[in-house]
Order: sequence, then C-alpha cells, then structure tokens
Amino acid sequence: MGTIINARSFRLSDEEMLRSLHKLYQQKGLLSGIVIDECDGLPSSSAYSSRFGSLLRAYRLIGFTPDRDYRYVQVNRDLRKLHPEILRQVLDGLKATGSDAWQDLQTDRVIVNNEFSLGVVVARCVEAPTGLLRWQLRFDTSLAPDITIVVRMDSANRAPLDYYLFPRIDMFSEKLRLAEDNALGLDAYRFDDLDLLYEIAKPVPLAEAI
Repeated sequence: MGTIINARSFRLSDEEMLRSLHKLYQQKGLLSGIVIDECDGLPSSSAYSSRFGSLLRAYRLIGFTPDRDYRYVQVNRDLRKLHPEILRQVLDGLKATGSDAWQDLQTDRVIVNNEFSLGVVVARCVEAPTGLLRWQLRFDTSLAPDITIVVRMDSANRAPLDYYLFPRIDMFSEKLRLAEDNALGLDAYRFDDLDLLYEIAKPVPLAEAI
C-alpha cells in the first residue's frame, strides 16, 4: 500500500501534497515523520522530503514551525525501551509454566519448546480528532512468527491495556488499525493477559498425552 501511495504522490502537484499535509496538521496539531507515515492515504515522509528538499521546508510552506513535540518523541522512545522488557516478561512467563523458551537475538523472536515462534509488537495509542482511541499496527511479515503478540498500550501509553494473539495463518496484511472495540473477527484474539498463551505452550508429559 505504501508503495502505491508513494507512486501516486509523483502524480500529485505540490499544492495537492501541501494541502493534504496542512489538513493533517490541523487534525493532529503537530507533524513529524512518524505522524505522516502513520496516516493512511498520505504520501510518506520520504516523499515529502524528496519533493520539497526536506521535511522542514515542507513544514514551513504550510505555516508549521516545529519546536519538536518532545512528548510525542518521548512516547516512542519509551515504547522502544518497553519492547525488550515485554520480551523478558514473555520469556519469564513461559519458563514459569514449564516451557523451554529462548530469544533469537537476531530477529527478537521467542522460540518455544523448539516447536513454534512468537513475535511481539507494541502498539502505541493515538487519540483521533473525534476523541476516539486508535492503535495502528505494522507487522514485520518477513520474520513470520507463528504467533504475534500485540500489546495495546493504554491511553497514556504507560502500561499495557490488553493483548491480541494473532496466528500467522490469520494475518493477511502488514498493517492493521484497531479501535477500542472491533469486529468479532479481530476481538476473538483479544485477551486481558497472556495466561492462556503460557498455558497452551506448556509441554505435556508423554504419559499424559497417551
């Protein structure tokens, strides 16, 4: 989808691109490369930078003078720090229930009992102009974990709100947008904690299996 939008941006005039950027600025109250890239239907931040020489020049052309929204930047920095912490929590939870689990340091996947792999995605909460909460997800499908754990952060982006466990077989896109409540096809994978994951991953002794 991003490639299609970027290709389309070459056919847009400067005025059209700036008009879309200004509309986004009015909606969000701030602009950054992350804000632009998370907006569906808008050319990427790299497309703006290429067209106007830099993002800062594009900002100036629509009357936005960035003083850096440190809160927005800090939230993303904190979430990047949270990712390894959640990986450790998942490893500890699996081991506590008897699973053999280890982290592939090259891919950050968690390998469980040498049978299946887990990936972790931390989803930042964003408040839409309407006041509704949204979570924009991007999956690295090249890693292809068997199960992706999506950690939805609360409205303050300080603590996990809940979790989604998406099997690889049911993931059809690299992008997904979640609302507070979603269709059953999505919320069927929603859990308050990861206890079920730890339970189903627990090895079953051969005698019990027979």
